[in-house]
Order: sequence, then C-alpha cells, then structure tokens
Amino acid sequence: MPRFSIVVPSHGVAGRLPLALDSVLAQGFGDFELIPVCDGPGAPAAGVAAGYAARDPRVRPVFSPPSAGLAEARNTGVRAATGAYLLFLDGDDTLAPGALRALADRLAVTGEVDVLYAEHERVPWWEGEPVNPVAASWSSAPDGVFTPRAAPEVAGVLLPAWSAAYRRAFLVERQLHFPGGHFTDVGFGGLVILHAERAAVLRAVVVRHLLRRQGDRLARPGAHHGELLDQVERVLGARPEQALPHGLFGQLFAAVLSTAARPARLLAADRRAFFRRAGALYRRHLPADLPRPHGRTGLPHRLLAADAYTAFRALTYAHRLAARALRLASRLPRHVAATGRTRGITRVARVARVAAGVGGRLRRIDPRLAVYCAHGGRGYVCGPAALHERAAELAPRLRSVFLVRADHAHAVPEGVEHAVLGTRHARRLLTRAKYLVGEGDFARDVVKRPGQVRLRTPHGTPLRTTGVDLAAYPVAAAAAGAGRGLKALLGGADRWDYVLSANPHSTRTWERAFPGAYEPLEYGSPRNDVFYRACAEDVDRIRRDLGVPEGKTAVLYAPARRDHPAPAGPGLDLAAFCAAAGEDMVVLLHAPGAHPRARSVGDPGGDRVIDVSAHPCVEEVCLAADALVTDYASLMCDYAHLDRPIVLYADDWEVCARTRGLYVDPRTVPPGPVARTPEELAAIFRDGVHRGARSAALRSAFRARFCRFDDGRAAERVVRRVLLGEDRGTIPPVRPLGERIPAPAAVPFARS
Repeated sequence: MPRFSIVVPSHGVAGRLPLALDSVLAQGFGDFELIPVCDGPGAPAAGVAAGYAARDPRVRPVFSPPSAGLAEARNTGVRAATGAYLLFLDGDDTLAPGALRALADRLAVTGEVDVLYAEHERVPWWEGEPVNPVAASWSSAPDGVFTPRAAPEVAGVLLPAWSAAYRRAFLVERQLHFPGGHFTDVGFGGLVILHAERAAVLRAVVVRHLLRRQGDRLARPGAHHGELLDQVERVLGARPEQALPHGLFGQLFAAVLSTAARPARLLAADRRAFFRRAGALYRRHLPADLPRPHGRTGLPHRLLAADAYTAFRALTYAHRLAARALRLASRLPRHVAATGRTRGITRVARVARVAAGVGGRLRRIDPRLAVYCAHGGRGYVCGPAALHERAAELAPRLRSVFLVRADHAHAVPEGVEHAVLGTRHARRLLTRAKYLVGEGDFARDVVKRPGQVRLRTPHGTPLRTTGVDLAAYPVAAAAAGAGRGLKALLGGADRWDYVLSANPHSTRTWERAFPGAYEPLEYGSPRNDVFYRACAEDVDRIRRDLGVPEGKTAVLYAPARRDHPAPAGPGLDLAAFCAAAGEDMVVLLHAPGAHPRARSVGDPGGDRVIDVSAHPCVEEVCLAADALVTDYASLMCDYAHLDRPIVLYADDWEVCARTRGLYVDPRTVPPGPVARTPEELAAIFRDGVHRGARSAALRSAFRARFCRFDDGRAAERVVRRVLLGEDRGTIPPVRPLGERIPAPAAVPFARS
C-alpha cells in the first residue's frame, strides 16, 4: 500500500497537466501513486496521462465523463486509490518541492490522523507575489492533534479540498465523498469537520494554486450560486444528534452572506429567493446558545434572521456606494477632491452610464445576425469563409455578414453580404451580432456584450511558442504583441466562448498558452474541409489558374513567417533547386513577407518558379501542389491531410528554437525526409526519396498525430453546435483517418 494517493482531475487543463504531474513525479519522497482523472480515453488529457503511465508504473489514469463534474471526478479517483492518505490536486496546480516528504514527516510526529491540514500558496498567473492565505490565521493553531469541531477557524469550511491530506480509511468508514454540484469543497469540508476526530496542521506550503486569469469560476454570475445553499443545508443536517459548532455555523453563513451581498453574482430573479431560503436555513439551524451578533458585522446576520430582504439590499447598496466613493477619491488629484468638483464628475459619469444604457436598449442583440472576419479583414478566406458557406446551407435563417478591409472588398464573392472594417456600419454590426466568428478580435475597442457568442477559428496548428508562453522569448513576444504587451494580446481570450481545435496537441496548447473560460471544440479546421471535398477537376482548374504547366511536378515552397533575422548565408536558390531536382519540376513560392531570402534569389518571374504569395486562398495552392517543402510552418499539419509528400528544409532551426521556441520540433517527428542543405533537398526530389516507402511511413505517423479531427465535415459540426445550438449527440462524429479520401494529386504517388 503506497503512503499517498494523489488524485488529479484534468478536465479543461490538458495543456497544463504535465506541470502538475511533473511536480508529483519530481518529489523526493517516492512512496505514492498518481491518479490522473481524464474525461475519457479519447480526451486530450488522456493522451498526456497515457504517456506518463507508459514511463512510470506509479501513474494510473482513470476516467470520469465531464458531465459528471469535478465532484465525481474526485470520487472516481478515490475509488481507484489504494494509498493510506489521499491528496487532491487540480490539474493546473503543482505540488511544492518536498511537499510529500513534509507530509510524511509530520504524520510520523502526530501519528495517524483523519485529516492533516496544510498551507498553500495562491500564485498569480502573470504578475505579483504568491500569497499564503492561511499562514496568519494559523498562528494560534494547536501544535498537536485536535478535534476539528473544536477549532473550525483552523479547519475552515472554505479551505480548498487540495489543502489537506485525508486518511482514506476514515473517508471509507464514514462514507464521505464529494457531493455533486457546484461548491463541492464547501460540502466536503463541512462533512469532514463534523466527522473527523483527530486532525493536525502542517505549517508548510504543500500546494501552489495557480490563479486563473478570469478569477474563480464559482464567483461568476449565474443560477449555480443557489447550489451553495444546497451544500450548506447538506452540512447543517449531516449530524442532527450533535450540537453544531458555533464556528462552523458562522463560517457557512459568512459565505452565504458574502454571496447575497454581491448582486452581480446572482440573477435578478433569484436574489430575493436566495436570501429567503438562506434565512430559513439560518433560523432552522441556529444554535440555541449562539451569542447574538452585534455591531456592523452582526447586522447582516440579524437581517437574515428577520427575513428583512429590503433592508439587507439597502445596506449592501450603501456599502457599495461608500466603497465606490473611496476608490474614486483615491484616484482624484488632491486639489479636485478639495474643491468639490467631484459632483460635476459624478454627474458626467451618471449621464454617460444612462446614455450607454439607452444605446444598449436601442441596439438590442440580433439573435439571427452572424458576423465573420478572416485575417484581419484580408479577404473572404480561411475558416470563417468555410463556416459562412456552410451556414448558408444549414442555417439559412441567419443573416451572415463578412467584414473585410476596404482594399479587399472587391474580392468578396458575388452574393455575399459584406461590410468594410472601421466604418460605422461595421461597428453597428459588431455591437448587434449574436455570433462573432473569426481568428481573433475584430476590433479591440469593441466590447463584447452579454449574450454575444465569440467563436475563434485558429489559423493552423501551434508548433511554435505562442500566447502566455512567449513571455520567455521577448523578441518573439514583441513581434506577436505588436507593441501592446502580452496582457493586451491575451485579453482576447477573455472574450472567446469557443475555440476550434484540429488535433489533441492544439487543444492542450490553446489551454496552456491562452488560459480562459472558453470551451474547446475538437471538430477540426473548417478551412481544411476542401481537402476532402475537392475532386480532380478542381485540382486541374486551380493548376491552370496558377499557371502550372501541364505534366509538371509542382512543389510548394512555404516557409514560416520569421520574427528573427535570417542567418548569414546564400539562402535557398529556387531556380537552382529546380535545375538540380529535375526537368519536370516547378516551384510554387508562397512566402507573403515570411522569407525574404527565398524571394530575393532565383527568378520569381521565370517559368520554373511561380510566385503565388499573393494568392488569397492557401488551401487552393495546397491542392495544386504535388509536394510541400517547408520548415516549421504549421501549414505542414494542414497539407498532411492531402497525404502528399512533405519535405522539411531550414537553415535556422537553432535560431528559431532560441528566439521563438518550439512546442514540437518537426525534425523529431517529421512528416517526411529532412534536408539540411540545398544540395540534400534537390537530391531528395531527384532520387525520388520524397515518394518512397520511408517517406510514406513518416507521413502516416505524422497524420495520426496532427490530422485527428479533420474529415471534410468540420464546418458542419461547428454550425450545428454553435449557430444552431444542436445537442452534442446529434453532431456528426469524426470519421476515422483510414476511411477518409483526400483530393487526388495531379502526379500519382503511393499513399501512406
């Protein structure tokens, strides 16, 4: 039997799960088992956990569906555990170094206890110092073993479940488990206090809790706050045969009153009912010998006991006004506050709020309006265009408008309603649309309104470092943030409701690099649907339009956009490559501002090198190409759907890894042969290596990893789920990779 079982629910945090698992496996105390709880065998976190389990037998993944919630995920882990003591760790938190050794040493001193409470740190996700919220209150905690009911101020009911170690036999004997619903820690913590006989405190940090950028999910507005009363009632009625500890009663209703005093958390229709139900619980379970509360802190208790909702509401409103006035006064220059000009400022603010309210009422959100935008308005392209086309078929009741820049308005297909970014008409559409679909923010000064739904359609699979992870690469961060800073760059994540994912790697990376409350949709990339819907006639038409000579092998050269200076050297001479690779070879150069060295050499105007950098649709360019040459561009993950040869070539791998960082080094999991010099690249094509069995095997493994969810129906799944609101069970499933048939290539070769 291991000394500790560490249960780690992983829903929604697959991208950061390795940090949690690594923090456990790096402990110097090795007598433990690690139980990641994953949504299911195909969930993003399951692949992460399986990799750890293959390397370390102490890792034993289990499964609990996300619909069962956090409580059942923890209970599932408890049922699978065999250790003497249980610890719970959120999937985006970490164990402090030496935590398990500190727990074991403390238990050696105290002997077997039902629960061992420990300190924790709340770590800001971005800036600021970690905070230990219990260190001060535990200064007077008993040094030895105590009964939790005698010291509820130490074993607080609001203490997170992951801030303690629980004797597993105690939980089993008392049949204690995490109650379902929200605020499960309140219910579980209260039940532990009522049943435990022996407890102790460890004055050392065990868990480092990562604060979410959007704050605690439980603090957000919604009907779920009514479940706090369910948990309170569960604790109050758990042991009617024993007197309820005064401290526990006070802590429970301190949490209740804190919620009632924040109207923004409760829906308007629920506020009075919440207060009255809380008052009924208060009066029913009020200990007879509890001293009557007095003073300002006791007034809310007295109002709750008297069911005086109107008076309580007036009191909380007065407190908010006073706090707002203090904040305003602290921000005003001293001479302004002294001259009484605050009255004028207050009137201006009031008029502004009224005007905003009137504007909001005049411009109600249109539930049938959807607005799309791609590449900052640079044409009718990419995922938003694919979704727009599919929505026209499946959701004709919606009015769909595409936003473009003025210099791209002429390229919008006939019959597609569009508006020019920056105009009053476009801004009106952005404020009124129910659905906003695009790769990022349409306009950073447009505030997302309650009720709007934003769907992010990422441009490709993230192979290079992005988002918050760019903090370690200041040069790349400056380029990505465009001078606005990473905080502003990541602020867009707060406005996303859904983010599309093409493969499990993308899901994990978005969750890690753009922490937010959005829901990942593992439906594939709508822009790649065309790879499974196009036919041979489409491929021939595109090649004619691009000027590819009949009978020639077209190699697409598409390097990634650089945010670092190119290394010294001659670069890749495309004309020389064509001459060395074979007479039937032509190159399609797609490098819009990405690789000036490749654009400056060779003869882009010649008949062997065709510059397609200005072509608006990269998917069409991919369909025309018989093979791809790239470096670390994410386009390789999209092109792999066509199951055509891919060759990697770059002369600045180390520079990119040092200045930008790579989540996946393509050289370690290549989709095909890797060339390190222009001569090697030409030889690969001249000798037919790119079409050989080894190349096909590499491509097959690569497709299994990065082509998981695209099957030609990604746009349909998104439209049905987001725009039509269909149930998950009616969404078309993803077809297995082996059953998909991509568009044919102009030049025959062996498929993988």
